[in-house]
Amino acid sequence: MPARIIDGKAVAATILEELQSRVRNLQDSGVTPGLAAVLVGDDPASAAYVAGKEKDAHAVGMASFVHRLPASTSQDELMDLVRDLNGDPAVHGIIVQMPLPPQLDAVAAQEALNPLKDVDGLHPENAGLLSLGRPRFVPCTPLGIQVLLERSGTRVDGAHVVVVGRSQLVGRPVSVLLSSKAPNANATVTLCHTGTPDVGFFTRTADILIVAAGRPGALRGEHIKPGATVIDVGITRAANGKLVGDVDFESAVNVAGAITPVPGGVGPMTRAMLLANTVQAAEATIS
Repeated sequence: MPARIIDGKAVAATILEELQSRVRNLQDSGVTPGLAAVLVGDDPASAAYVAGKEKDAHAVGMASFVHRLPASTSQDELMDLVRDLNGDPAVHGIIVQMPLPPQLDAVAAQEALNPLKDVDGLHPENAGLLSLGRPRFVPCTPLGIQVLLERSGTRVDGAHVVVVGRSQLVGRPVSVLLSSKAPNANATVTLCHTGTPDVGFFTRTADILIVAAGRPGALRGEHIKPGATVIDVGITRAANGKLVGDVDFESAVNVAGAITPVPGGVGPMTRAMLLANTVQAAEATIS
């Protein structure tokens, strides 16, 4: 029997509806949550992603400020803009869209953010709070995965979660998040990566398999425990123009118990969690 499809687009739409109510409450207090995005250069994928964030922000009643800088922007110019946004009371959340042009230091830009406005959750202070079990802003994709598991009825407490990929954006923070002693967490987590000798040995033991390997079709049905929940984080445009994930969907769907599609799975949740973090940041200013 084919796996149940976990519809991230539908769950994200519900979250955006819930955020509208929180935004209205803030506006009643004289605060409109504001999200600022810094887009450097003309990368088409980044431009499309920022446009989607802007559309979502407007849909829930938030203010959106998009700062488009040329690819020739210097580090000093980028840092000056970040400092200006840090001091702008109309801005509650700031993201510096990746990737940046090669002459720019992405780490320095992230570290220059006011951690109280770092709604991507990538500032060292926010990463440290997450590791201590006291999260302020959780990175958007890991948070989206956690919420998607919760709202799809997937039990995390006591489950064996296997994460494939150890990036600072997804793999590491989601492993910390789901292993923490907190609601919708408390799992036993195994983190696999390029140094893992036999990834399949571990993935076939997973109750929940999260794949963020960055390689299209890296895992197939034979790598999945029958009945497991599979969360596919990857998204790549194939030669035929189709968007594909890190999991070979056609073989996995006949083994897994539940699976996210690509597109329409994790991606919409990432955008929704960015807005949720921004609303949280705005709420903190009046609490």
